[in-house]
Amino acid sequence: MVLAATPLGDVRDASPRLVDALATAEVVAAEDTRRLRSLAAALDVTPSGRVVSFYDQVEQARLPGLLEALREGSTVLLVTDAGMPSVSDPGYRLVAACAAEDIRVTCLPGPSAVTTALAVSGLPSDRFCFDGFPPRKAGERRRWFAGLAHEPRTCVFFESPHRLADSLADAVAELGPDRRAAVCRELTKTYEEVRRGTLGELAEWAADGVRGEVTVVLAPAEPGEGPSMGSLVAEVKQRVADGERLKTAAAEVAAAAGVSKKALYDAAISGG
Repeated sequence: MVLAATPLGDVRDASPRLVDALATAEVVAAEDTRRLRSLAAALDVTPSGRVVSFYDQVEQARLPGLLEALREGSTVLLVTDAGMPSVSDPGYRLVAACAAEDIRVTCLPGPSAVTTALAVSGLPSDRFCFDGFPPRKAGERRRWFAGLAHEPRTCVFFESPHRLADSLADAVAELGPDRRAAVCRELTKTYEEVRRGTLGELAEWAADGVRGEVTVVLAPAEPGEGPSMGSLVAEVKQRVADGERLKTAAAEVAAAAGVSKKALYDAAISGG
């Protein structure tokens, strides 16, 4: 089984190995078959094998057929719309299934929005983590950002352009306006834009609306940096309002923030 990275935007980023694989693989599993055929046309290559769709909603159903093809000795090439398969894209389940059966998996490396954004962000890159997409619901998203309050690594995540303004506003509320970040939009495309600044500055900029594919890079927490007891109490109260028991909410928030569970519980009971 072969995983292959595809261009984020500029088709010239496609590797010669990707072109060869598209031309020779017996099966091409594509997140979007129409986008695959557009890419193949731009690369002047015609897939010789069977092309099947492989997106989130059909991934599980496609596994048996793809595994059977692999057992029979066929080369299965997996590509997603842009970047590296299995990184917030379909692919993980197929790779895990291949590993369980000791089926060889290899990769044609190439473009990745995660490492591209990290490289151009101007933020520390010696240690970083990737956190996928923030939750869509406001309360869950606030808790998600609160969990990054003490994160010692640079954090990269994706966000929908339609939710970016709300996401950055929640980040300001949980992490403060001065934490540095970068918003990378339309990487490698015609209207590529990299905005660097504080969360407060970026939230103000995004409030007017943003278009295109978005990757956000968040600076690591400064040593000793963390939310105040007041903000932790506010988070506990928000979780209680969302339906959690006070004791559970206080315990989880305290654990994430590295503070005393009893002290936080008592502060929440007394009103902060």
